[in-house]
Amino acid sequence: MKRQFIAPLLLAGLVLMAGCLSAPLQSTPGASTDGDTTPTITTSGVGEVTTEADLAVIYLSVTATAESADDARGMVAEDVAAVRSALTDAGVADEDIQTTGFNIWPEYRYGERQELVGYRATHTMKVEVAPDQAGEVIDLAVGAGSTSTAGEQFTRAIQVQNVQFTLTEERRDELRSEALQNAVANARADADSIADAANVQITGVQQASTANGYAPSPYYQVEFAEDAAARSGGAPTELSPGPVTVRATVNMVYTIE
Repeated sequence: MKRQFIAPLLLAGLVLMAGCLSAPLQSTPGASTDGDTTPTITTSGVGEVTTEADLAVIYLSVTATAESADDARGMVAEDVAAVRSALTDAGVADEDIQTTGFNIWPEYRYGERQELVGYRATHTMKVEVAPDQAGEVIDLAVGAGSTSTAGEQFTRAIQVQNVQFTLTEERRDELRSEALQNAVANARADADSIADAANVQITGVQQASTANGYAPSPYYQVEFAEDAAARSGGAPTELSPGPVTVRATVNMVYTIE
């Protein structure tokens, strides 16, 4: 009896194993046993649009040295207020005059021992105006502050660190769209040339990508003497901005047959 009971169970197990071995193999959903063999042509294109600057950015520095930190701070505050007043009176909006930095630090004389000689305070500002106003802003700012005379132990000065001619954000975005269109057209022209030479036909775009490519014009370094004669009189400051180029690059992958 015991042998007769085990034999049917063994036979049933063998039948189940045979069924599993004979079942077809299935791939994981979403997986592919073959690679993508679609033929393609890959090209890149660069597009440029050149225009005149519509924004001037002027960086100013107001500096003073004094015996105490509070005196240096107060002198700088007076000159910054005078600069702001001169610019707003000339029509520059308050929001277009921005502080970019403020520092106060001790100054030392170094010899046999370190000796504290005073404090220096610096207030830096950024002013944004139309390009044709840049020279006027420079003259107003430089002429607005107090003047140090030769021989004074402590000094105060207003300097123009640099001037940059560039584009407003709205104008930049507008021209970038045009530059991208030019870049795509240049990439397609190269792809067409390759396709003609290879005797194939372009059927579509498989992939496209781009990267930032805005190129501002160089800025101008402007330095002024600190004496009263240089601050008063003389011809007005005139600047000649160069063109601004907006550049875009695209990478294109075209399908062919």
